Amino acid sequence: MAAQSTGHSTGREAAPLMNIGQVLDLLREDFPGITIPKIRFLEDKGLIKPERTAAGYRKFSRDDVDRLRYVLRMQRDHYLPLKVIGEHLDAIDRGLEPPPLDPVVPTVPQVALAADGMPSPESFRRRDSLRLSRQELRKVADIDEELLEELERYGLVAPRAGTRHYDTDALVVARTVRELAEYGIEPRHLRSVKTAADREIGLVQQVTAPLARGRDAAASARAAETASEIAALSVRLHATLVKSGLS
Repeated sequence: MAAQSTGHSTGREAAPLMNIGQVLDLLREDFPGITIPKIRFLEDKGLIKPERTAAGYRKFSRDDVDRLRYVLRMQRDHYLPLKVIGEHLDAIDRGLEPPPLDPVVPTVPQVALAADGMPSPESFRRRDSLRLSRQELRKVADIDEELLEELERYGLVAPRAGTRHYDTDALVVARTVRELAEYGIEPRHLRSVKTAADREIGLVQQVTAPLARGRDAAASARAAETASEIAALSVRLHATLVKSGLS
C-alpha cells in the first residue's frame, strides 16, 4: 500500500463530503459486517477523524473512507490489533511506509456463508484440520489470556476433546466475543446464548438419533446431512427473530 493512500491529500479537498450512511454503502460490498457503531468505535480510537458540522454530524472525505478500508482490511486479513494499525496509520501520516506484514500462520479458513449472510448447511458440514495452540489462538483471535480463561469458564471455548489444541470453531467464537467486547458485552453476558445453543443442539439430536440407528450403511451419513440442514434452518430462524425483534 502506498504511503499516501490513507492520508488526507490536498487533491481531494474539493470532493463532496459524505454522511455516515453513504460511507456504509461504499464499504459494505467489501466488508459486509461494517456497522455505524463500528465506525464510531474506530473514530473513538482515533483511527479516523471525520469533520463535524455545526450541528455535530459527521462528514467523511474520500480519504477517510480509504483510511477505514485500510483499518478493516488489516483487521480482517492480517488480524492486527487496533493499536498496531494505529501505529501504521501514524507512519503513513508522516510520509513513511508502514512496516512489512508478516504472514499469519496458520491461514484461517473462511466460514461458508449463504448469500444473505446466514450460515448455510454447507457451513455446518465443513470440517477442517486446523489445530491451534493456546498461544496461536490468542494471537490470531487478538485476545489476551484473561479473556480466553473467561471463554473457557463459561463453556464458550474449549480444546478439542482429548487434545490441547483449538479448532476453527473456537477461533470464530473467540474473535466474535472479542468484537462483542467492543460494545461492552462480556463472556458472562453470553451464558444465555450458550444455553440456547445447547437447547438447539438437543433438538437436532432428537430428530437425528433415530436416523443414525438405521441398519443400512448410509444411516450415519443421512443423519449428518439432516443435522446440517436442521442446524442451518434453526440458526436462520434465530437470526431472523432477533432481527425482527430489533426492528
